Amino acid sequence: MFDTMTGVKIVGGFCGALLVFLMGSWAAESIYHVGTPVHDGEEIHQAYVIEVEDADEGGGEPVEEVAFAEVFAAADAAAGEGLWRQCSACHRLEDGANATGPHLYGVVERPVATVADYAYSATLAELGGSGLAWTPEELNGFLANPSEYAPGTKMTYRGLSDVEDRADLIAYLGSIGS
Repeated sequence: MFDTMTGVKIVGGFCGALLVFLMGSWAAESIYHVGTPVHDGEEIHQAYVIEVEDADEGGGEPVEEVAFAEVFAAADAAAGEGLWRQCSACHRLEDGANATGPHLYGVVERPVATVADYAYSATLAELGGSGLAWTPEELNGFLANPSEYAPGTKMTYRGLSDVEDRADLIAYLGSIGS
């Protein structure tokens, strides 16, 4: 059933398959290699560069940022209610109902890291100890990029990039518990 010749055939089959794989890899690398070194360290690339007239390195005209206070003044709490669905996976709006994250009932203007029975990260606990409150401006900074605002935070959410969305969400949260 299983003799020496069968073992030799199996090992030979694996070696042959490996040889075919290595030869295929070598052939593909030689065909599709992006750059080949030539004299003086320069490389030849298989790509085209399209020159564009009047293109500066700055990327065009600078974008004027609108102050958050102006955006927040025009915020729509009803639109923020729709954005709340993203937050509801980890937070609750009922007072005292913590989930993965602390409850957000009355979060606007509430001091940072003050929800009872919730273990905050060291960074947020330190911010709370400094007397910082969740003003709309502070919430805006946190919601834009939580891990950059408070390095080491337990909140793994990547953030809301659109300032109008953040303002709408903060307006909605401000309407809860006030």
